Amino acid sequence: MTKDVRVRFAPSPTGPLHIGGVRTALFNYLFAKKHNGTFILRIEDTDQNRYVEGAEKYIIDALNWCGIPFDEGVDKNEKFGPYRQSERKHLYKAYAEELIAKDKAYYAFDTAEALDAHRKDHEEKGKTFIYNWHNRLKLSNSLSLSAEDVQAKLDAGEDYVIRFKSPQDETLHLKDIIRGDIKIDTNILDDKVLFKSDGMPTYHLANIVDDHLMEITHVIRGEEWLPSLALHYQLYEAFGWDAPEFAHLPLILKPTGKGKLSKRDGDKLGFPVFPLQWTDPKTNEVSRGYKEDGYFAESVVNFLAFLGWNPGTEQEIFSLEELTEAFDLARVNKAGARFDPDKIKWFNHHYMQEQYNDELAEAFKAQRTELADMDVNYISMVIGLVKERATFVSDFWDLSHYFFTAPTEYDEKASKKAFKDGTKDILTQVISIIEANEDFTAETLQNEIKGWITSNQIGFGQVMMPLRLALVGALQGPDVFDIIYMIGKAETIKRIQNVIATL
Repeated sequence: MTKDVRVRFAPSPTGPLHIGGVRTALFNYLFAKKHNGTFILRIEDTDQNRYVEGAEKYIIDALNWCGIPFDEGVDKNEKFGPYRQSERKHLYKAYAEELIAKDKAYYAFDTAEALDAHRKDHEEKGKTFIYNWHNRLKLSNSLSLSAEDVQAKLDAGEDYVIRFKSPQDETLHLKDIIRGDIKIDTNILDDKVLFKSDGMPTYHLANIVDDHLMEITHVIRGEEWLPSLALHYQLYEAFGWDAPEFAHLPLILKPTGKGKLSKRDGDKLGFPVFPLQWTDPKTNEVSRGYKEDGYFAESVVNFLAFLGWNPGTEQEIFSLEELTEAFDLARVNKAGARFDPDKIKWFNHHYMQEQYNDELAEAFKAQRTELADMDVNYISMVIGLVKERATFVSDFWDLSHYFFTAPTEYDEKASKKAFKDGTKDILTQVISIIEANEDFTAETLQNEIKGWITSNQIGFGQVMMPLRLALVGALQGPDVFDIIYMIGKAETIKRIQNVIATL
């Protein structure tokens, strides 16, 4: 590529960042890093009525947690700042007026009431009202009014918008990296509003101006912006600017595969759709986040990368560096990508195995008050024995509680299976072997007890099942001799004596 690659993620601070937005940010990040380019964050807050307190910070925190921080943006390396559109509003009117001077845009003075009346009139006739070449000379604008009347309205301070003058009888030939060549008949396009009566630009104008001034080379965004592509191409042409390359990412679909993934889908099926937990500042409603639900950032990123993209190989586990190396927009699919909550759990289970036991122990200890006085090194050793069966840190207690507290009850079904006539006598002899053991390791205990079982021609299940039940309270857990070694000789004997007395 001849130009230095510059891409931007440009969310609106209207609430928490949806997981689909994170996927868009991730693909921009990967593309930038693949080409040694720059990943930019721009906050598109021109619609102040929808602005939500705390949303901008949430967006930045989410990107940082995912490990895909921006290189340039709000309060960071502001090479083309400011990066909040609300702080750039002084720029846009001059560009809108430039388009008027070039006969590419015009003032429109139509009131909301007048436009509503036109829409209703069209609906009654079974038509759709479109403000464009076929009726704009019949409406109240600088194309239908005299220059004197237009100036008089402006001088009088009448409300107006500035509309783009879409051409008649032309065919636009557009290019999209993912979608390929696209043809658009300009006769079906409406004259979009570029500048509003409140002195703020619309998304379309601000977006194009900022992308140009920030020297954006590639616009990678969601499929929902595909209908705007024709206007954006025309705006670049109207200004006489080189357009960036465009790539429109496929939708993220519901787990059923039908329709766009929404927060309601997550609420209904029990999974988050936001990277971090979010508390609505107005309602105090709390929405779940992947971080707080116990997912590792690596799992979320690895999972999202496969929503709409594939590497062309069987490999599924990728580090961020490997994703960067493998990523190619040419391998992004056109079709929507189904969101699979079980698949992200699969990723999380994998990344659980790669975590350091000491770090997991700290996190586990922080979650459980029962472990407040427990040595974190001991907890770390326990995690090493059980983590292969864990997907989340919150799973550890169910998998390991017997390492920290003696069972107070015994699984009924397991008890009937493990305890037969003669079981108590067998366990009493096991106590004797354990008491006599001087080199108290898992290996020596295993050798001694299994040797005793063999020499006395006792079935292994007759010994091992009730012994496990005594230690755990159920027929589950890692190797029995690892459990004995971990909880110690005195505690082991106490638990065996307790099961003998109870069952």
